[in-house]
Amino acid sequence: MTAVTTQQTGTPPRPRPSWRHRLGSARIYVGALIVLLWGLGPFYWMAVTAFRDPAYTFDTTPWPTHVTLDNFRDVFDTSRGNDFGKALLNSVIIGTASTVIALVIGVMAAYALARLTFKGRYLVSGLILGASMFPVVVLVTPLFQLFTDIGWIGKYQALILPNISFVLPLTVYILASFFADLPWELEEAARIDGATKLQAFRLVMLPLAAPAVFTTAILAFIAAVNEYLLARVLSGSDTEPVTVAIARFSGNNPQVEPYAAIMAAGTLVTVPLVILVLVFQRRIISGLTAGGVKS
Repeated sequence: MTAVTTQQTGTPPRPRPSWRHRLGSARIYVGALIVLLWGLGPFYWMAVTAFRDPAYTFDTTPWPTHVTLDNFRDVFDTSRGNDFGKALLNSVIIGTASTVIALVIGVMAAYALARLTFKGRYLVSGLILGASMFPVVVLVTPLFQLFTDIGWIGKYQALILPNISFVLPLTVYILASFFADLPWELEEAARIDGATKLQAFRLVMLPLAAPAVFTTAILAFIAAVNEYLLARVLSGSDTEPVTVAIARFSGNNPQVEPYAAIMAAGTLVTVPLVILVLVFQRRIISGLTAGGVKS
């Protein structure tokens, strides 16, 4: 029957995968499952605790029990000195401003490093990469002293400027590798058609870099929102972001840490970021891998 079927269709039967091939596939799936549990496990437990009655905060049941929304109400309750809504708005303002300014500067810097030839180009690239490895804790005291002298403590610019210095190297690093692999012929064709260097960059090269720019914007925004150490020292009651506000949460009893409310606040902050990454995961992957293969 097999021979007849082969003669009729003209295609040989597909060989069965060997045990080594099946074992390799199984190891891939097991490894992916371990990575998934390792990454999403803490987030899942945070969400479960956020919906659990505070009296059962330390219940080890792996699924939601004693479900309640009181923890989320406590998050936005300002009677205990917590102003989570304002802190959330502050994080959006600080993250958006840091991302926009870093992108404007980073796009131009990355294009100059990738497409222009000038003396000291590799030295500049090394300095930018080294700046991203500088320990944040070393900057706390000098920045606090500097911003105190000029009256910036507790203001938005005291949080935005340091965040720019942290996300800017990431922006330049990602975009420079992408611009370096874009074909020169496109820019030359635009110049032949009468475009200036700025017009060729704005109308031809920048649209091609949109996936990388979009990826960089998401990563820079997340990095700016997650910053805590400098925000704890440099922010004030009117400008503190969610990272500082969550750390300062207080409950009904000042002697008891409001873990359930903290988990609810963490869930409210994390869920939008997770949804953002899941929705735009293809753009993020394409932006990170763009320019990674020479054509």
